[in-house]
Amino acid sequence: MTPSSPATELLRPRLVRGADRPSHRGGPDDWRDLAPEIHRQRLVIEGVPARPVTDSQIRHYLSALSREVEMVQLLEPVTHRSDLYGWAGWIHWETSGAHFYAWEQPRLFFSVDIYTCKAFDVETAVSFTREFLSAGTIVAKSF
Repeated sequence: MTPSSPATELLRPRLVRGADRPSHRGGPDDWRDLAPEIHRQRLVIEGVPARPVTDSQIRHYLSALSREVEMVQLLEPVTHRSDLYGWAGWIHWETSGAHFYAWEQPRLFFSVDIYTCKAFDVETAVSFTREFLSAGTIVAKSF
């Protein structure tokens, strides 16, 4: 921090762009691949489990999911429980990772967010999740 810059300048985020390009404020459908040479795959799986999901189940699910979609697990899964929002878990893979969220209130519900730089089979991940959590209702979106 220089003597002439106030402390609040350190806290204010700034958009960095070229001087010849205006900032872009496009809508949700205004998307382009900025790194086509880097493979990125995302999958969101959501559903209603047969019963509330526990800390132990989340850790076991994330490690087993790693094997199912052939990802190299770098660390043991990490979990945390919020009294307001329920369970969250995360696993770090060599090629990115996955997050798991589980609610009991206001309804029994889970959401899995997978992001990788290595291709994987979507149906394998969805089927495994359905079976592991005995989910009667499940949806998935890959992008």
